Amino acid sequence: MKPKLWQRFTAPLIEPYARYQHADILHAIRLGIAVLAALLINSLFHIPYGEWATITVFVILGLLQYQGAIYTKAKERILGTLLGVIVGLGFLWLSQDIGNWLWLYYLLIGIISGIIGYIAIRQLGYIGLLTGITMLMIVSSPDQSNVVTDGLYRAFNILIGAGVAVAVTLVLPLKSTLMWRFLLASNLEACSKLYAGVSEHIEADTPEYEPSKNDKGTSFPDITYPASSNMPDVPVNKDLIRELKEINKRLLAVRPHMAATTSESGIDKETIESIQRTHRNIIGTIDLLLSAAPRLASIEIDDNNHVLLTHYQKELTEAMQHMAAVLRSPSDQSFCPITHIVVTDYPSVQNLAFEWQGYFWLTQTLQAQLQRLSDLLQSTNEQWFSASGLRYQRRERRRIKEHGGDTDLGL
Repeated sequence: MKPKLWQRFTAPLIEPYARYQHADILHAIRLGIAVLAALLINSLFHIPYGEWATITVFVILGLLQYQGAIYTKAKERILGTLLGVIVGLGFLWLSQDIGNWLWLYYLLIGIISGIIGYIAIRQLGYIGLLTGITMLMIVSSPDQSNVVTDGLYRAFNILIGAGVAVAVTLVLPLKSTLMWRFLLASNLEACSKLYAGVSEHIEADTPEYEPSKNDKGTSFPDITYPASSNMPDVPVNKDLIRELKEINKRLLAVRPHMAATTSESGIDKETIESIQRTHRNIIGTIDLLLSAAPRLASIEIDDNNHVLLTHYQKELTEAMQHMAAVLRSPSDQSFCPITHIVVTDYPSVQNLAFEWQGYFWLTQTLQAQLQRLSDLLQSTNEQWFSASGLRYQRRERRRIKEHGGDTDLGL
């Protein structure tokens, strides 16, 4: 069913996969709405130092798109500010009866600043940085008479700004777990198309095997291949090279979502890293297969092994498509085995030219890597599926039930 015009315009607001595709635009809209909301609150209630609410909104949302990272930033902003206010007010209390010991007061500020900096580098990070900044804003204020009130107002405005930022992300959510799933699914689907393109390139240009006069129908004829130096390479389609570059871009785009996905889903960091490493290895193997394709397109292969290779490639292509579909699915599904083909069961492969043997070996490597990724995703299925959000799952199931397909929006 072709989507209606209004559905295409509203898709980025209500459809998780559409939000993934238009994440940058949605982020800009969300930031603008949050800033306007903070300005409106400031205009209506005339809270002193209201500009801090708007600044906080921009600090939290300016460079962050996804809920896990935004919640972490908001929490750090609030904790850092509150700790800074407490430490700053503590210094002001000490300075009241300092008398001739003023030098000790400033020495203590320097020591505490150094300690905060050390802890910020080792553990607290942004919380430590904000603690130090807020503390110094208080102790460095030229007007000490209203510094307590001013500090509390600033802290209150920062709480308002953090609340506005979090509220907007709840209305228009971009969950890191969903983005992680969709990026991985997009790359698996793109890898399947790239791998199919490599197969088609070889199929289109590989010369047919012609039995020699001495070949009497044996299963493993002795094939004489021309010398490698006389074999002209057949360049692959440049579109395949461009597609590989896009795959690598998405691979890099996954990295910023991993920490937030770990936080949202409860998947341990080592497992997330293993998934990413296997993801990268799959892309590397397909890159090697793509590099081998120009030479293989000019080397003969016998009919039996050609049929084996065709089925092998078809099953691996379908396996990648299946994994992508499960990652995008709104329902809890299981990953199927990659393939039942075992190359070692076909000794005729050992009689092929070494280029074809290498290609089969790389294909076996790809099979093992896909199985490894499938096992990792299956073992963590319950965690990343639950972390995607019930609202997403219910909406997707309802749409599939109403329209009888994966999506009504052609996404």
